[in-house]
Amino acid sequence: MRTQTARPDLHAIAEELVNWFASNARDYPWRRTRDPYAILISEVMLQQTQIATVLDRGFYARWLERFPDFKALAGAREDEVLKAWEGLGYYRRARNLQKLAREVMEQHGGVFPSNPEAILALPGVGPYTAGAVASFAFGLAEPIVDGNIARVLSRLYNDATPVDSTAGVKLLWERSKALVKATENPRALNSALMELGQTHCTPAKPACELCPVRSHCRATSPETLPVKQSRQEITAVTERVIFLRTQEGVLLELETGKRRTGLWKLPALNDSHAEKPPPVLLRMQYGITRYKVTLWVHEPYEQNGAWPDTHRIIPFAELESTPMPAPYRKAMRDLLQRGEFRLGD
Repeated sequence: MRTQTARPDLHAIAEELVNWFASNARDYPWRRTRDPYAILISEVMLQQTQIATVLDRGFYARWLERFPDFKALAGAREDEVLKAWEGLGYYRRARNLQKLAREVMEQHGGVFPSNPEAILALPGVGPYTAGAVASFAFGLAEPIVDGNIARVLSRLYNDATPVDSTAGVKLLWERSKALVKATENPRALNSALMELGQTHCTPAKPACELCPVRSHCRATSPETLPVKQSRQEITAVTERVIFLRTQEGVLLELETGKRRTGLWKLPALNDSHAEKPPPVLLRMQYGITRYKVTLWVHEPYEQNGAWPDTHRIIPFAELESTPMPAPYRKAMRDLLQRGEFRLGD
């Protein structure tokens, strides 16, 4: 249900947000640059990943040190790229970044395009990323909408249209576009909207008394906004794998699915052992998107014949440089520290 309200004064809102941001902006490395490459990397890393993870655990700094520009990323091996991304999850983001880098080198002469339509046409780039790079790197009046901005705009307009509905998405982008065009500083305006959602206009207990645009906000019950039409259900998933350590190294399996292609993992338990699996060495849980995964690591079993072509003993010296999903690496490190499990010595 949409709540009808008077149209806010966009120019006044934009000016007050930009002024507030000038005095209250938090210091992030991607805010100190106009380099489209560095800004692009930050935006892609921050998709579905918290700022603290990207910064405090050093992902952003290490990536730029290893791949400082499009040329370096385009020329890297895929396993190097996946290894550098390890721990961030959603590995398709890393592959798309490399595809994008190669297209920039091959189709744009190594220069990132400044035209919004050309940016949007690059591999893996959607409306949000295109708008973010266009405004933050080139100062263009391009809109962006993420979860924080959707919340700010819903409250500002006191609008209960579900933000994940077709009508809600359309409204949010229209309002974001109108607001960014009401300022001469799109870079600061878009940053301010995100900052406001992160600091004051939070999901629970918003600090309305500290909001720089509180005099323009129409929300009568901000805690109830934004509205979503459905909540995503969490699905329980069970994974069963084995841990086999020899004198040379650890048996790993090369992933071939869409999500983790090119990564190595602990080998899946053979279906023939599913009814009576070997003893459990370790049990752990991890979450990914809408799944809660219980990972069971079992003792190995005697293999009849050679292991499949997707399996290989990775030498101990190569384990840390081998790209591997974070949950499997954590399980492997734990078991190696225990001294388990040796077979065929």
